[in-house]
Amino acid sequence: QVQLVESGGGLVQAGGTLRLSCAASGRTFSNYIMGWFRQAPGKEREFVSAVNWSGGRQSYGDSVKGRFTISRDNAKNTVTLQMNSLKPEDTAVYYCAASSRVYSSRQDAYDYWGQGTQVTVSS
Repeated sequence: QVQLVESGGGLVQAGGTLRLSCAASGRTFSNYIMGWFRQAPGKEREFVSAVNWSGGRQSYGDSVKGRFTISRDNAKNTVTLQMNSLKPEDTAVYYCAASSRVYSSRQDAYDYWGQGTQVTVSS
Protein backbone atom coordinates (compact mmCIF):
# COMPACT_ATOMS: atom_id res chain seq x y z
CA GLN A 1 0.00 0.00 0.00
CA VAL A 2 1.02 3.55 -0.72
CA GLN A 3 -0.59 6.51 0.96
CA LEU A 4 -0.62 9.81 -0.91
CA VAL A 5 -1.45 13.19 0.56
CA GLU A 6 -1.69 16.31 -1.58
CA SER A 7 -1.22 19.85 -0.37
CA GLY A 8 -0.74 23.32 -1.75
CA GLY A 9 -4.06 23.99 -3.41
CA GLY A 10 -5.93 27.24 -2.99
CA LEU A 11 -7.39 30.29 -4.64
CA VAL A 12 -5.25 32.31 -7.03
CA GLN A 13 -5.83 34.96 -9.65
CA ALA A 14 -5.35 34.27 -13.33
CA GLY A 15 -1.70 34.55 -14.24
CA GLY A 16 -0.61 33.50 -10.79
CA THR A 17 1.31 30.49 -9.54
CA LEU A 18 0.75 27.58 -7.19
CA ARG A 19 2.93 24.71 -6.14
CA LEU A 20 1.27 21.42 -5.34
CA SER A 21 3.01 18.76 -3.31
CA CYS A 22 2.26 15.10 -2.80
CA ALA A 23 3.77 13.23 0.12
CA ALA A 24 3.99 9.46 -0.18
CA SER A 25 4.36 6.85 2.51
CA GLY A 26 4.12 3.11 2.89
CA ARG A 27 6.34 1.61 0.20
CA THR A 28 9.59 2.49 -1.53
CA PHE A 29 8.74 5.74 -3.26
CA SER A 30 11.36 5.39 -5.98
CA ASN A 31 9.65 2.22 -7.22
CA TYR A 32 6.65 4.22 -8.41
CA ILE A 33 5.89 6.33 -11.40
CA MET A 34 4.07 9.40 -10.17
CA GLY A 35 1.33 11.32 -11.89
CA TRP A 36 -1.00 14.25 -11.46
CA PHE A 37 -4.56 14.29 -12.73
CA ARG A 38 -7.34 16.82 -12.35
CA GLN A 39 -11.10 16.90 -12.45
CA ALA A 40 -13.14 20.02 -13.06
CA PRO A 41 -16.81 20.23 -12.11
CA GLY A 42 -18.94 18.35 -14.61
CA LYS A 43 -15.95 17.01 -16.48
CA GLU A 44 -14.05 13.76 -16.56
CA ARG A 45 -10.76 13.43 -14.77
CA GLU A 46 -7.86 14.21 -17.08
CA PHE A 47 -4.13 13.64 -17.19
CA VAL A 48 -1.94 16.55 -16.18
CA SER A 49 1.58 15.23 -15.81
CA ALA A 50 3.74 12.23 -14.99
CA VAL A 51 7.32 11.61 -13.96
CA ASN A 52 9.29 8.38 -14.09
CA TRP A 53 11.14 6.66 -11.29
CA SER A 54 14.31 8.72 -11.47
CA GLY A 55 12.69 12.01 -12.39
CA GLY A 56 14.51 12.06 -15.72
CA ARG A 57 11.43 11.70 -17.87
CA GLN A 58 8.35 13.93 -17.67
CA SER A 59 5.14 14.12 -19.63
CA TYR A 60 2.43 16.75 -19.77
CA GLY A 61 -1.10 17.12 -21.00
CA ASP A 62 -1.45 19.46 -23.95
CA SER A 63 -3.37 22.03 -21.94
CA VAL A 64 -0.57 22.53 -19.41
CA LYS A 65 2.57 22.14 -21.52
CA GLY A 66 4.95 25.03 -21.05
CA ARG A 67 3.19 26.21 -17.90
CA PHE A 68 3.42 23.30 -15.44
CA THR A 69 6.53 21.47 -14.27
CA ILE A 70 6.62 18.15 -12.43
CA SER A 71 9.51 17.03 -10.28
CA ARG A 72 10.21 14.48 -7.58
CA ASP A 73 12.52 14.09 -4.62
CA ASN A 74 13.03 10.41 -3.85
CA ALA A 75 14.92 11.23 -0.67
CA LYS A 76 11.91 13.11 0.68
CA ASN A 77 9.22 10.88 -0.89
CA THR A 78 7.56 13.82 -2.55
CA VAL A 79 6.41 14.86 -5.99
CA THR A 80 5.60 18.45 -6.81
CA LEU A 81 3.71 20.23 -9.54
CA GLN A 82 4.77 23.79 -10.16
CA MET A 83 1.92 25.61 -11.89
CA ASN A 84 2.64 28.93 -13.57
CA SER A 85 0.52 31.26 -15.69
CA LEU A 86 -2.63 29.78 -14.25
CA LYS A 87 -5.88 30.15 -16.14
CA PRO A 88 -9.48 29.93 -14.95
CA GLU A 89 -9.79 26.69 -16.92
CA ASP A 90 -7.16 25.15 -14.64
CA THR A 91 -9.74 25.21 -11.84
CA ALA A 92 -10.19 21.62 -10.66
CA VAL A 93 -9.46 19.13 -7.94
CA TYR A 94 -5.93 17.91 -8.47
CA TYR A 95 -5.02 14.32 -7.63
CA CYS A 96 -1.69 12.70 -7.08
CA ALA A 97 -1.35 9.07 -8.22
CA ALA A 98 1.23 6.30 -8.15
CA SER A 99 1.85 3.47 -10.60
CA SER A 100 4.01 0.44 -9.97
CA ARG A 101 3.59 -0.91 -13.48
CA VAL A 102 3.90 1.45 -16.41
CA TYR A 103 4.69 5.00 -17.38
CA SER A 104 1.38 6.24 -18.73
CA SER A 105 -1.12 9.05 -19.02
CA ARG A 106 -3.98 6.56 -18.56
CA GLN A 107 -5.78 6.64 -15.24
CA ASP A 108 -6.11 2.88 -15.16
CA ALA A 109 -2.32 2.54 -15.03
CA TYR A 110 -2.27 4.06 -11.56
CA ASP A 111 -2.79 1.94 -8.48
CA TYR A 112 -2.93 4.50 -5.69
CA TRP A 113 -4.61 7.88 -5.45
CA GLY A 114 -4.65 10.75 -3.02
CA GLN A 115 -7.76 12.53 -1.82
CA GLY A 116 -7.18 15.57 -3.98
CA THR A 117 -6.58 19.26 -3.42
CA GLN A 118 -8.73 22.06 -4.78
CA VAL A 119 -7.24 24.64 -7.11
CA THR A 120 -9.39 27.62 -8.00
CA VAL A 121 -8.23 30.25 -10.47
CA SER A 122 -10.25 33.46 -10.59
CA SER A 123 -10.47 35.65 -13.66
